[in-house]
This record gives sequence, structure tokens and C-alpha cells, in this order.
Amino acid sequence: MKSGARTLGVAESYRGDTSTLAGAVVRADRAVEAFAFSTCTVGGSDATDAVADIVAELDRPDVQRLLVAGIAPAWYNLLDLHRLHEATDRAVVSVSFEASPGLEPALRREFDGEALDCRLDIYGRQPPRREVTVNGEQVWVRTVGLDDEEAADVVRAFTPEGGRPEPLRVARLAARAADHFRADS
Repeated sequence: MKSGARTLGVAESYRGDTSTLAGAVVRADRAVEAFAFSTCTVGGSDATDAVADIVAELDRPDVQRLLVAGIAPAWYNLLDLHRLHEATDRAVVSVSFEASPGLEPALRREFDGEALDCRLDIYGRQPPRREVTVNGEQVWVRTVGLDDEEAADVVRAFTPEGGRPEPLRVARLAARAADHFRADS
């Protein structure tokens, strides 16, 4: 991957009933170029729109792909990767960091009625997770707009050490800092 290739990473931090989402534009050579922020409701259904808003706010046509930390930020405020791909016109790669049996058991435990049906519908449309080895660590990747091997290559190229891609690591730090700032204001 060329050193100037750019990826937007989006991660979250939350306190109370609002989650802070941060987007960080990071080049493959690890240079950080821009940040944008949004919020979504903890336990709500607005995370997909909030991530799309970050992409729109940045207005960076040079950003080639979007990495998101998992698909269930803000207490199961599910991201619809297909809708993100359509809304942003970019490849979308979700990276999670823990093995799991999937979200369906937790969704059924935490929700019922229309809230459950909506989440199960979104969750059921998402591509399956694929295990990827990065620097000797395991991550799980879902992708829309790239094939599985291209997505694995992107994750590896943006992960200079450890198992967390740099755009997601930086976005998580920014989200935490913004969350603390909001809480202290």
C-alpha cells in the first residue's frame, strides 16, 4: 500500500446516554491528517447516520476506505455496513477484537418487540466475520466494497504493531478525549 493512502477510522467512547464518535484520517505511513466528531444515542438506532455524518463533514474525496470498530457501538446501536457503503461511496471494513458467538444471543437478551426486530434485521444483513491474523494477533473483519483478501490487506497495512489498525487506535483516543472534554464542560 502506498504511504500516502488514506483511511478514515471511526471509534467511540460513551458515558451516560450519548456516545461520542470520532473519525481520524490516517495515512498508511501513520501520519494523522484530520479529525471529525459526532454523537449517537446509547441503545438507539442512529449510529449509521452519525458515522455517515462524520464522512460528510470531513469531505475528503482522497479517503479511500472507512474502518469502523465493530458493528455495535453505543450499546447495540448497530451499524449497517451496506448502508454506510452506499452513503459514503467508500469501502467499509468493520474490525472487532474479540471472538464471539455473534450478537444475536445478546440482542435477544437485551431487547424485545420492535427494537429487537429492527436490530435482528440489520444484524442479519451484515456480511459474516472473517478471522484475520495481524502481527500474530487475531481480529475479526466484515467488509462491504472490498473482497475478503483486500480487506485483510488493508487491516494489515494500517496495523504497524499489535492488532489494532492505526486509524481505529487514533480514533478511539480522540473519542475518549472528546468524551472527557464534554463531560468536564
